[in-house]
Amino acid sequence: MAPLVDAHHHIWRQADLAWLQGPPQPRIFGEYGALRRDYPIDEYLAEARAADVVRSVYVQTNWPAGREEEVAWVQSLGDRHGFPHAIVGYADLAAPDVGTVLDRMMKHPRLRGIRQQLHWHEKPLYRLAARPDLMDDEAWRRGLAEVARRGLLFEPQVFAGQMDASARLVRAFPQATFVLMHAGMLEDRSPDGWTRWRAGMRARAAAPNVHVKLSGLGTFARACSVELWRPVIRETVELFGPPRCMFGSNFPIEKLWTGYDEVVRATTESLAGLSAGEQRAVLHDTADRVYRLGL
Repeated sequence: MAPLVDAHHHIWRQADLAWLQGPPQPRIFGEYGALRRDYPIDEYLAEARAADVVRSVYVQTNWPAGREEEVAWVQSLGDRHGFPHAIVGYADLAAPDVGTVLDRMMKHPRLRGIRQQLHWHEKPLYRLAARPDLMDDEAWRRGLAEVARRGLLFEPQVFAGQMDASARLVRAFPQATFVLMHAGMLEDRSPDGWTRWRAGMRARAAAPNVHVKLSGLGTFARACSVELWRPVIRETVELFGPPRCMFGSNFPIEKLWTGYDEVVRATTESLAGLSAGEQRAVLHDTADRVYRLGL
């Protein structure tokens, strides 16, 4: 197996995450009592290095305040440990001062991109954004232009019902690099759900500036298995091509129902049948290139 790049993981201090404090609230990934603790870089590295992970990308964890402080904290860990090699931070793209915020965050050299979670669903439990069409808001789009102008990528996280809006978005910003989260978040495995997901993925794949993470595949089934994951992984790779697909562990969220080694096993077994070069692209080269991890 090729050396791995983990394009999506988290580390955190419980004290900095409001959603880990206070009485547990319903979450998209179910009961999360096991996560209500620190998940430090040492614990992540012990799990990841056993799977031959050679580089990794940290993705923001919705600190209630101090978004810039989150980036600074992760940068300090990278300076000390060598991991993570890249950071995806948070910014409210609709904020009038977003350009200033981005400039301050870019003082930390591992910053590579921004995630502002846009997913909206008719089920309140699956909803994070305040509205489904935030991507069409003019002020928000001005913020995205600021992200692209600085050479940062953006990570959209949307459901199938938002596919049309996100397809319009990526076409409107051909100069921007997008990394689609969690293989399009297939939550409805009915025939109609598969059809809508497939159509949306095809529309995004038509835009050459869109890449996709094979991550978060256990979220809705709350399980890790080749039988569940292979159809999503194989269709995604077929639509986007290996040079635009990348592995992500989504740890420690997936830790609620599986182990790191099982996430790697399910992903690599789902890629069986691809050539060695194609598998290396998905497991290493795409993320290495898109996040500029060799710099």
